[in-house]
Amino acid sequence: MPDPWIQLKSFTPARIALGRTGTAIPLKEVLQFRMAHAHARDAVYSLADVKTLQDQLSTFQLPVHILHSSATDRHEYLQRPDKGRKLNESSAQLLTAANSDVAIIIADGLSATAVNKHAVPLLQQLIPLIQGAGMSIGAICLVQQGRVAVGDEVAALLQAKAAIMLIGERPGLSSPDSLGMYLTYRPKVGLTDEARNCISNIREAGLSYEAAAAKTFYLLREAVRLQLSGVQLKDNEHLLS
Repeated sequence: MPDPWIQLKSFTPARIALGRTGTAIPLKEVLQFRMAHAHARDAVYSLADVKTLQDQLSTFQLPVHILHSSATDRHEYLQRPDKGRKLNESSAQLLTAANSDVAIIIADGLSATAVNKHAVPLLQQLIPLIQGAGMSIGAICLVQQGRVAVGDEVAALLQAKAAIMLIGERPGLSSPDSLGMYLTYRPKVGLTDEARNCISNIREAGLSYEAAAAKTFYLLREAVRLQLSGVQLKDNEHLLS
């Protein structure tokens, strides 16, 4: 009798309908699991390609700042999450008030692989939407060894009304290169996750760049209009259609 789960495999990369050999998982599936696990581990320890990203970001003709968190290296970053949430002293001193509508922050997070692959293609879709609406972008900041909250400090130092943080997400066994977007209105040090809106799984096999940019832009416009973000900002875009 055919396995009814087999037909579902075409709709998801999740590990379903693996089959069996006796009481064990087939060797092929065991090896594929180990490979996926290796890719996920590699993503966690991957590093941002700073030179390439800097060159690519310069094409937007916006100020680009290369910054670093208080975590000195990857080992400390993984063991001390608090240090990834704040800039080191020299980086903080680089930033001066730009009084813009938006600050864009990119951080390697838990998958620099995601940032290296997807951050610039997403911005190529997003930045024209922001600028076309007459909103000013103060700077693009690339933070090495950064976590989500570091974006609030960066945007606060730039005195931006809103922060858009692009960050590599925690790798999954089928998604080692997933990019996340976090939007915060009136960012400041000390905010927690309920003050942010998140869009997840931005990558070729997930949410497309075009769709992610459109949703980010919608949330940004609503955040500015309502002067709030996070759990208070609802995604009611479907009500407009």
